Amino acid sequence: MTTDDEAMAAARLLAERSLPALLVLDRDGQPYAIVPGSQLIRQLLPSYLVDAPRLAAAVPVVGGELAERLAGLTVAEWMPRRLYPPQAAGPDAQPIEVAALMARSHSPLVAVIERDGDQVTLLGTVTAARLMQHFIRSA
Repeated sequence: MTTDDEAMAAARLLAERSLPALLVLDRDGQPYAIVPGSQLIRQLLPSYLVDAPRLAAAVPVVGGELAERLAGLTVAEWMPRRLYPPQAAGPDAQPIEVAALMARSHSPLVAVIERDGDQVTLLGTVTAARLMQHFIRSA
């Protein structure tokens, strides 16, 4: 997803693919931020519910009402102000290297990129779940 894409499309992608986070690209297709799903959900909630969790149990809010808050927003407008810098590894990185990067950065997602001088090409992503599947299969 890019910063200019519709927030609702990003929400659907996150939900349909059960992603832990979104890798957001800038207008040039370069990795811009990794935004955990929990922080995107937080952006849907009124601040008073985030600040007073007990109140959330008493307020009758329907999920559709929360999703309506995405209508007309871009991904950039939906994202939290605090950005998480994208973590990236090269295409030849070993799984253990990617795991160490995830652990150090507390990121559930790592971008796989290829550099050619100043040009960066996004090849894909590795999620914590897929990495765990790799390690479990190897056992």
